Amino acid sequence: MRTPADPSRWADLGPRAASAAVMIGIGTACVVAGGVWFQMVTVFVTAVMIWELWTMIEPQGPTRGMLLAALVASVLSGQLELQETWGLVLFLLAAIGGAVTLKRERLTFFAFALGVQVAGWGLVTFRLEYGFYWLLWLIGVVVMTDVAGYFAGRLIGGPKFWPRVSPKKTWSGTIAGWVGAAAVGMIFSSFAGLGPQMVPLSILLSVASQWGDIAESALKRRMGVKDSSALIPGHGGLFDRFDAMLGASLFMLLVSAVVGVPGGPT
Repeated sequence: MRTPADPSRWADLGPRAASAAVMIGIGTACVVAGGVWFQMVTVFVTAVMIWELWTMIEPQGPTRGMLLAALVASVLSGQLELQETWGLVLFLLAAIGGAVTLKRERLTFFAFALGVQVAGWGLVTFRLEYGFYWLLWLIGVVVMTDVAGYFAGRLIGGPKFWPRVSPKKTWSGTIAGWVGAAAVGMIFSSFAGLGPQMVPLSILLSVASQWGDIAESALKRRMGVKDSSALIPGHGGLFDRFDAMLGASLFMLLVSAVVGVPGGPT
């Protein structure tokens, strides 16, 4: 068992920090710019995640994964441009097309492929309908949940949250993520004048982001891989970095459809 002073637990901090700085810089610029810039980066990330999903399930057939990624990029770009509700049905094309050509894990591919596309569409739609600051809140909660969980898990340690699915995730890191999310909610609430309901909403969003991470961890363990790909030094693939954002996006789509977002569109 490693002790709290064991420096090996911080071995990945350098590469993670460097890669994170680059991604944060690009992501922040696109989020601030909004419009076609945010749409382009969302389409790119979504398409790459579809490719990573395919290669995790079928590592011997990356070309088909690229074709599916291209299809997803085309469909998502068209849907973001048209913003027609009926167009969401087109997300089934890649999900079904990929599933029927696989020899195994067809339902797994279908479910994740559909979820990834809907989440990508949801992020852009959320930015369009509610504005920059609401998207900043969503990203802030997801990032704070990850950062607080990372440091608390390594500094405090303790019992594992779900060792069979996510061996590194601890209860201390999980709870620290909720606390960090609550702090983001308090800051946003004070800034936007939305009241105390933002704190529990931020915690629920944090939980959703953690379940996005857990779902991808379960997928990787099921496929017997450590990372979704090796595209990002110290981080693995884009799926590894944006899994929590997927859970958060799907959660906010549900909230906005069922009960609405506090304050409404800006």
